[in-house]
Amino acid sequence: MAASSRSSAPFLLCVLLLLLAPPISASFLFDGGKSKSAAAAVDMEWRPATATWYGDAEGDGSTGGACGYGSLVDVVPMKARVGSVSPVLFKDGEGCGACYKVKCLDHSICSRRAVTVIVTDECPGGLCAFGRTHFDLSGAAFSRMAIAGAGGHLRDRGQLSVVYRRTACKYGGKNIAFRVNEGSTNFWLSLLVEFEDGEGDIGSMQIKQANSVEWLDMKHVWGATWCLVRGPLVGPFSVRLTTLSAQKTLTARDVIPGNWKPTATYTSRLNFEASL
Repeated sequence: MAASSRSSAPFLLCVLLLLLAPPISASFLFDGGKSKSAAAAVDMEWRPATATWYGDAEGDGSTGGACGYGSLVDVVPMKARVGSVSPVLFKDGEGCGACYKVKCLDHSICSRRAVTVIVTDECPGGLCAFGRTHFDLSGAAFSRMAIAGAGGHLRDRGQLSVVYRRTACKYGGKNIAFRVNEGSTNFWLSLLVEFEDGEGDIGSMQIKQANSVEWLDMKHVWGATWCLVRGPLVGPFSVRLTTLSAQKTLTARDVIPGNWKPTATYTSRLNFEASL
């Protein structure tokens, strides 16, 4: 019974989001689901923040996290580069997958090198509350900001003043992949996006069924997870992604086969340019 309740929870949340969604205008439908607002430029300026660390002193960070990446955070290319961020950067999960450079400012113990972290989790309380910008890093990522041999002393500081900025995500030749989440059926499809180069975050996601010209808007559920309640759905499915900040678009055609299975991951043949 407990397992059944866990698998049905995302479905119920997806249905609730659909019921609460505002009416969609005709202009939105005939424009292919794209917003007419101008694409926002990615902010590349260094900004002030604070940082702490968690887990083992030289550990890789969280196992899983609010973004839903699961065991991916334990292996390269995410391994030891994960970060938990405050709500202002988490953005209700739309910030999942974004990459940041974080650098501490005390040159008596900090190197001038910035560490690159990937948003995989949210820290909602404490130092992360009340609109603060905060990074809670893995022990390994935090230590990398120190000068040679001073990682332990830096960790002893506990909390640091840092600066941060967006940076392009680079997954070293990997292409975008789509994990079909547990519990998905022909009437409820839930996908998680993995290994997005460039901006790393997703602003909208659509799928197209086999032998169809209609792009169906998926709903953002939580973290890096999107869903669609409609059916019966017939694969193979093409997936169209639009980034959150610059609204760059990519289409992976027939990436999810007709005989797809829940919990399986399907890798496309393309990715965004690894730049901002």
